[in-house]
Amino acid sequence: MNVLFLHNNFPAQFLHLSQKLAADPKHTVVFGTKHAEDVQLAGVRKVPFVPSREVNPNTHHYVRNYESAVLHGQAVFRLAEQLKAAGFVPDVVCAHSGWGAGMFIKDIFPQAGLLSYFEWFGRAHGSDVDFDPAFPVTLDEVLKIRAGNAPMLVDLYSCDRGISPTRWQRDQFPSEFHDKITVLHDGVDTDYFFPDPGLKLVLPDLDLSHVDELVTYVSRGMDSYRGFPQFMQAIAHVLERRPKCHVAIVAAERVAYGPALPDGKSYKQAMLEQVPLDLSRVHFLGNLPYGLYKLVLRASSAHIYLTRPFVLSWSFMEAMASGCLIVASDTPPVREMMQDGVNGLLANFFSPTEIGDRVCEALEHPEKMQPLRDNARQTIVEHYAQSLLLPKQVQLLEELIATPP
Repeated sequence: MNVLFLHNNFPAQFLHLSQKLAADPKHTVVFGTKHAEDVQLAGVRKVPFVPSREVNPNTHHYVRNYESAVLHGQAVFRLAEQLKAAGFVPDVVCAHSGWGAGMFIKDIFPQAGLLSYFEWFGRAHGSDVDFDPAFPVTLDEVLKIRAGNAPMLVDLYSCDRGISPTRWQRDQFPSEFHDKITVLHDGVDTDYFFPDPGLKLVLPDLDLSHVDELVTYVSRGMDSYRGFPQFMQAIAHVLERRPKCHVAIVAAERVAYGPALPDGKSYKQAMLEQVPLDLSRVHFLGNLPYGLYKLVLRASSAHIYLTRPFVLSWSFMEAMASGCLIVASDTPPVREMMQDGVNGLLANFFSPTEIGDRVCEALEHPEKMQPLRDNARQTIVEHYAQSLLLPKQVQLLEELIATPP
């Protein structure tokens, strides 16, 4: 079959699916993307699209997202015209939703099945936005969020089927569209992420082979959505009680999600000013390549994962697959996969003391905690392994082709 993937980034959520399809000579795989870096996948033809202009700065801020989506959709439509003229007509299109890439694809390939990847639907109340009282929601934000869902609603209308990686994420979408959206995770490579008991962390610029207690934290950035302020306060509590403990932080010094601090400081700067820490035992590693990142997870004595009610991080599930002993926020997306005392330890997102206490509990009783590590990996192996879910994704594409739009 001919498959067209559309995503602003490359290869993002479509990495494994596009690779699996491209490995079979029966399939022709084309990937439309804005991604400019020289990253290639064997058998995947990457073709660029570029919006004709930036969003007009005078556009009302409620609808800038929509204008941006239209510009991206227009760029993809022009790319699709070129592909069609060159003889490539997809049987099925897989498009990441909300940013406009798939907005007009049905207008040029009406007979192609459209599978849309639905990651997040904005809600002003009851999920991420009004979760933290430190960041009160303004009426202006409420209206902007409602208007900002317009591109997603176009995709919900246009697609033949949708997928969402978790039930929590699917349930953020309007209930009238739930029958259209299948809960189907991207899948975790459990052959790549696996436990290695006794591994000591040695990186090119950091040797922690002498450390017996290592607390780890992973995030795209350092921000309030992933609980970075609470994490920093919690590790101060842990380091005071555990004098031989070290902390490894894999995250860029930037805001990946949510609001920046009003004074312009990074969350790292702000928290280091507020929280006394023994910085000889706290190691900021920045972003790491996968080969080093997985070593951090394997060497972890206790892994902290905190999140608002928001998109669940891939790193959380990769940590579970690695057999990490996870202390996580007691929030809905986490509870979908983790039970307190069964495959991890849960703590109040807003209580650094409780988070720190649970980390100390984990460090004090490593043998007692081993079943939690084993169960964490088993959860992923049994329900979220890539080897299980990739065939289901391929089957969904085949069903779309077998059922004309």
